[in-house]
Amino acid sequence: MIFNLRGKILTFLMEKKIAFITGATSGIGRACALSLAEEGFAIIACGRRKERLVALRALLPENTPYQYLVFDIREKEAVYSAIDSLPDDWQKIEVLINNAGNAHGLDFIHNGNEDDWDAMMDINVKGLLYVSKKIMPGMVERKHGQIINIGSTAGKEVYPKGNVYCGSKHAVDAITKGMRLDLNPYGIKVMAINPGLVDTEFSLVRFKGDEDKATNVYQGFTPLKAEDIAEVVRFAVTRPPHVVLADVTILPTAQASTTLLHKEGL
Repeated sequence: MIFNLRGKILTFLMEKKIAFITGATSGIGRACALSLAEEGFAIIACGRRKERLVALRALLPENTPYQYLVFDIREKEAVYSAIDSLPDDWQKIEVLINNAGNAHGLDFIHNGNEDDWDAMMDINVKGLLYVSKKIMPGMVERKHGQIINIGSTAGKEVYPKGNVYCGSKHAVDAITKGMRLDLNPYGIKVMAINPGLVDTEFSLVRFKGDEDKATNVYQGFTPLKAEDIAEVVRFAVTRPPHVVLADVTILPTAQASTTLLHKEGL
């Protein structure tokens, strides 16, 4: 849905670059939408929760061209159909932020839940590929664009009970490197941002709605905020054409690795 008068939208889009953001209903994705809108981008926000995508419009600067797409990133045909539904003047996507991702469960691998495994691989890996498959060809044709994949420190290290989640994020790391190699001849920037502990809905999803467990993850130290990651995104997309931040790991000061975290008083 476009939230500008049709007679004016073409003028806006001629002046503004378009950012396509998955997982924009909360957390890092939502923060990226707000940050890039402030930077002057037109925004395509994607997610499963329509009401949150509608509400996001009111938080953006008034002159921001905005469209939202509602789909489950795990469903290939739904992803393709949604992106194909974009009007022609919204197809020239300058920046793709593959942010949608989840952790499901925290179990030793021999006790793992197969549904959790499927969800993590389908969302974190295959969903990223589905969205990228629809957007990369346009960037290749124009020989311009930037892809930012939101990975994790779990894509750099493995921690106990993190087995399949870490595997999915290691896959994101490898796919990002592969994208950079394959898209290099076309002048497309490809980068990964690998956050440590960020206070979002991540832990609430991992612990399947258990608010006490989720809250405990972030007690005793100051975690990163979604806005911290969005600021890295904002910095990355405003670099000169000859500069790409290929791989960025960002941690809260209290975190030294995936398994070493200093908590006060605990």
